[in-house]
Amino acid sequence: MSERKPTAFPILMKNDVCSLIQAADDVYQIRFFNRAANAYLVRGSARTILIDVGLSSNYPAMAECLTFAGCPPEKIDMVVLSHEHLDHIGAAWHFNERRTYVAAHRLAANKIMLRDDFSMLRKMFNEPNVPINIDIWLEEGNLIDLGNFRLNVMYTPGHTSACITLFEQDKGLLFAADTLMPGGVMGGVFGSGSISDYIQSLERIKGLNTKILLSGHGRLSDTPQEDVRIAIARSHGLLEDTAELFEALDARSNFEPIMQSVRDLNKLDD
Repeated sequence: MSERKPTAFPILMKNDVCSLIQAADDVYQIRFFNRAANAYLVRGSARTILIDVGLSSNYPAMAECLTFAGCPPEKIDMVVLSHEHLDHIGAAWHFNERRTYVAAHRLAANKIMLRDDFSMLRKMFNEPNVPINIDIWLEEGNLIDLGNFRLNVMYTPGHTSACITLFEQDKGLLFAADTLMPGGVMGGVFGSGSISDYIQSLERIKGLNTKILLSGHGRLSDTPQEDVRIAIARSHGLLEDTAELFEALDARSNFEPIMQSVRDLNKLDD
């Protein structure tokens, strides 16, 4: 692990709920002090977006940060949601009311629009149960053109089945949400997620020429290559632990009920 101290990114303002941090020219991290995920303001020459929005209850404090940065909520053209977990999307309904476009991967959009509370982890947060509408369904290979920023949409499942990462190739900015965090921390594998998908997504990220990692939680990082190397090693370790656990079980007795269900289904037309 590198002994170099991480870069100190300047804190521009702070209130009781969050701080506004300069990540790069026209790019800001809004880092919340509670369990909400980071939000990122990217101020383009043609249009301005917000990547993730945190929890609904944090919206007034986030709006204060946006206004300080010269982009109050009414100037946000699009909100991009990295995946369906409530700590990333909870405040999106405030932007629905303003008629700001809200975008997400099609799998996340489906869960959010159907109000799949289990997939959204709603029980983990004491937040209002309000509908969130998704206007634009994103896919691998989409390009979000802001004028002076061109964000490539990468489908990076693993944490959930619906995760996306945004990469600005010219500036080396990687908005990785919960797929990768500073120090190689992983966001965990939830519900529809998969450790094998996680590994493949990290391997894709490893091949990028990333200069700054802008993750879903924690600080900004200027050592993304080291971060992803550690995360890949940890994910392989998790995969091996899972295999050992599986071997420790009596596989036949555990899978017999499943196999019986399959046999029963095959008899339905008899």
